[in-house]
Amino acid sequence: MIQNKPFKSLNMYHLNKILLFVFSFLSLNIFAQEGLTYQKPPQEILELADVELAPTPYMDDRSEFMVLVYRDAYKSIDELSQNELRLAGLRINPDRNIGSRVTYYRKLEVKKANSKTATQVTGLPEQPQLSNFLWSHDQKKMAFTHTGSEGVELWVLDVKNASAKKISNTILNANMGRPMIWFKDDRSLLVRALPEDKKELTIRDNVVPTGPTISVSDGAKAQNRTYQDLLKNPVDEQNFEILATSELVKIVLDGVVQKWAEAAMYDRMTFSPDGHLILISRVERPFSYIVPYYRFPEISAIYKESGELVEVVNEVPLTEVLPKGFMASRTGRRSINWRADRPATIYWAEALDGGDPETEVEYRDAVYQLSAPFTGDPQLLIKTKDRYRGVAWGNDEHAFAYDYWWNTRNTRIYEFDPNDNSREPKILSDRNYQDIYSDPGGPMFVDNDYGRSVVYIENDKVFLAGDGHTPEGQFPFIDEFDLNTLKTERIYQSPYKDKLENILRPVNMEKRCFLVRLESPNEFPNYYIRDLKKGNELTQITYNVNPFKGLENVHKELIKYKRNDGLELSGTLYLPPGYDMEKKEKLPMLLWAYPREYKDKSSAGQTASNPNAFTYPYYGSFIYWVMRGYAVLDDAAFPIVGEGDAEPNDDFREQLVANGKAAIDALDSLGYIDRSRVGVGGHSYGAFMVANLLSHCDYFAAGIARSGAYNRTLTPFGFQSEERSYWDAPEVYYTMSPFMHADKMDEPLLLIHGEADNNSGTYPMQSERYFNALKGLGSTARLVILPKESHGYRAKESILHLLWEQDQWLEKYVKNKK
Repeated sequence: MIQNKPFKSLNMYHLNKILLFVFSFLSLNIFAQEGLTYQKPPQEILELADVELAPTPYMDDRSEFMVLVYRDAYKSIDELSQNELRLAGLRINPDRNIGSRVTYYRKLEVKKANSKTATQVTGLPEQPQLSNFLWSHDQKKMAFTHTGSEGVELWVLDVKNASAKKISNTILNANMGRPMIWFKDDRSLLVRALPEDKKELTIRDNVVPTGPTISVSDGAKAQNRTYQDLLKNPVDEQNFEILATSELVKIVLDGVVQKWAEAAMYDRMTFSPDGHLILISRVERPFSYIVPYYRFPEISAIYKESGELVEVVNEVPLTEVLPKGFMASRTGRRSINWRADRPATIYWAEALDGGDPETEVEYRDAVYQLSAPFTGDPQLLIKTKDRYRGVAWGNDEHAFAYDYWWNTRNTRIYEFDPNDNSREPKILSDRNYQDIYSDPGGPMFVDNDYGRSVVYIENDKVFLAGDGHTPEGQFPFIDEFDLNTLKTERIYQSPYKDKLENILRPVNMEKRCFLVRLESPNEFPNYYIRDLKKGNELTQITYNVNPFKGLENVHKELIKYKRNDGLELSGTLYLPPGYDMEKKEKLPMLLWAYPREYKDKSSAGQTASNPNAFTYPYYGSFIYWVMRGYAVLDDAAFPIVGEGDAEPNDDFREQLVANGKAAIDALDSLGYIDRSRVGVGGHSYGAFMVANLLSHCDYFAAGIARSGAYNRTLTPFGFQSEERSYWDAPEVYYTMSPFMHADKMDEPLLLIHGEADNNSGTYPMQSERYFNALKGLGSTARLVILPKESHGYRAKESILHLLWEQDQWLEKYVKNKK
């Protein structure tokens, strides 16, 4: 038996050792964490971060009216702290039955497109929380939802009169997304409503388990990404089913409510173009604990507008197992939808290679169609050489299909006859989709007699709008493309060298009028109508002003430079207001970047950044710090290239370091920076970049890594653009993981992570474990966990504190580096 010795019998040596241990233990607990409340950044940053946002415009197709919707720049931490359930890939407010992270709008205005003044909408609820905006077919009305204390309500805006009203007291179920669609007559809507006998949710912590939770592998390879917010147990299953279950109800604008279909887990609802049939999908059991709800079993059926079942057109089983690779697909019908140019015809794609990218076949996918009454054999429309991506419908003679293949970065555009599959499809474009200089643009769409968007075709010609990236700069364009001769004629090219013009959509194709948006570094984006038949005349229709006046005198330019292997790189440089370009004071530098993978150097060296874009600071960028005396290189190119049989990540670290050195060398050669005071930052995969740079080079004084993943063995079946598993390429996973090289970290690193990160792979644990490793190895590091925040941050309190943390770090370890 061991007896306790009296304390007084200990000698002074042992007493000192015990006291030292106790003091050290208490000190660790007292000083390892800081009990900070939310802080605010310096005034120069606060003035830019806390501004009124310009409204988002919804313009009708006639360009007669615009509905302007206003929202706050941020949510509050109170909003993020509301009750939330995370189930099967969804985040739900179970008290309101709507997504817990939905963006709400608080004010509506209506203005005529040709007027400078707007009218505030009357009749809105007190403290509006508006979302799910949806035009009626005639665009004289707009439906939307208001989330009140009792749940989600259906409201309708009379556009001409600028007045809104609640349509009924029915509480909608918006847990699976937008809960309503318009009937063709525009006098009623079909909505997902809470069942009258909705069951009570079970609080997981109050349930006494009846047994363990067991998952089974039957030998089939289910190599899934590390999804988050998955179901974990039978209680989660029960709660998901309750929250996903709706009744379908028809609500007439005069308030009459008619039950339309019995309760089920309804998901997608779409009317046929003629408005007489509805395609409805519903989720079924069994559920899964390893994939989100959109891979659960699903049944798609077509109903009459009266609610009578016509035909079940698709039954999809639980999809836990897929072949290996990013281009893997499930078998059977997928991407089922209505043809936009026919009254009631569905179409879909099916894999011809068993969904397996490793299977060698001439054609990967086939597209089929089936018309009402949806019985009999489907008709083949076209086969695609690579994985089907979509169809753009035109007229009876012309339609356009798209395919792509991730491994080669290739994409094609096919023109085919939707009524005669004996005619060989024409390949209009066959190119590397990362080669932005060769992008031919996309077709212009107009509404047909059914009110559906179709490609505008005039005398066998289509009109293509492109971003217009070139080695000399960006010049968006409109081309006329002849489907017979395959020749192109340019009918408009943006001439600006000091502004950015974006061509958005046609307003009137016959008159050659287009909706465009113009902006410059100091001119807030505004909308215009450009009339090509009147000498490219511009008519302004919005009048937003620049809320970031403090940045007006900032120097901004696109700089180009080369990596040590000759690869062309670029970034957008910002210098503080009043910076003397002749004296050239040596400034501390901040670099913000995000690595991107390429399969060829030619595409990797192209420039997509445009220095004429409006300078729009947001919480994710370093632009704020130009007002604190830093030179900022924003959106610096960080390509990772693997040509031929090589994969980009085979030498990820070497290319990453070369990119960083090239950027610093470029600004140093221009005389702008003190290269001993350079900070680097990134978010998500950019955070991963930061940790690797600080571990494997000495070019940076400090770093900021937000919401990243640092141990790739925790994402063993692929990450980002890496489709090999850990067991395929263990050296790649080890070499790329900063966690494995934490002993090499000798620069200060600020780690920031949202407590409720829902992004695949970037669990908060990634930052926590990495910080523990750094702390254990004696590195200088700080870990900031933002309560309630996801992968992107939303609460004003969080974002202002984030900016304060970053400013404190940069001032101490970069600008005033010892």
